[in-house]
Amino acid sequence: MKKTCIVTGGSSGIGLSIVKLFLANDYHVFNLDLTECDQGDFKYCDITNTEQVTQIVNNISEQFAIDVLVSNAGIHFSGTIENTSEAELDKVFDINVKGAYSVIKAVLPNMKANKDGAIILISSDQALIAKQNSFAYNLSKAALASMAKTTALDYAQFNIRANAVCPGTIETPLYHQAIENYCQKSGADIDEVHSEEAALQPLNRLGQPEEVAELVYFLASDKAKFITGSLQVIDGGYTAQ
Repeated sequence: MKKTCIVTGGSSGIGLSIVKLFLANDYHVFNLDLTECDQGDFKYCDITNTEQVTQIVNNISEQFAIDVLVSNAGIHFSGTIENTSEAELDKVFDINVKGAYSVIKAVLPNMKANKDGAIILISSDQALIAKQNSFAYNLSKAALASMAKTTALDYAQFNIRANAVCPGTIETPLYHQAIENYCQKSGADIDEVHSEEAALQPLNRLGQPEEVAELVYFLASDKAKFITGSLQVIDGGYTAQ
């Protein structure tokens, strides 16, 4: 019998790589996203709409045992605390944090009933360290790390595991958009910025979405049955410096 996995934000970048890998391992994968995708069972979903998230997850729960949830949907935002408006802060938290809260809360009754489940939140190396000009984003990713730990402790009694994956600089559409935005504002040469970003990593390259997906898949597997409440860094050594 196929296992079932829900991925939020699975239509591009890290999320799409996760969807593809779980599909390749014979999972029934539901992709909750705003952007339509032909990979997995696509469900149009605004992750900031708690009612919509709950309804979609409930519909899935009526037919399937939910084995894995990957809370991946998120946005990037650059700015210091002074340069971040209240509306911008709310938007980052609505998507990055409240979206994770909504989907985790929605899957828990199903996982509790089955006394099994793996929840993986896609956080960031910024859950462990600070970066300049990243007030709201940094704050949101630290919140996800906290969410993984508290969920792990609260639901260990139901054999539900929760972990956070903390990627460093990964070459995704989100990364490319952030670099393009920076270059437009600063006038910097985009090729030079890409080279500088790679040079900042001890392994002297950017990470790839497929590498993050492999870590997520491991954490969802039986091989990781004793891993919960952890922050799993995948950053080419950046935070070890």
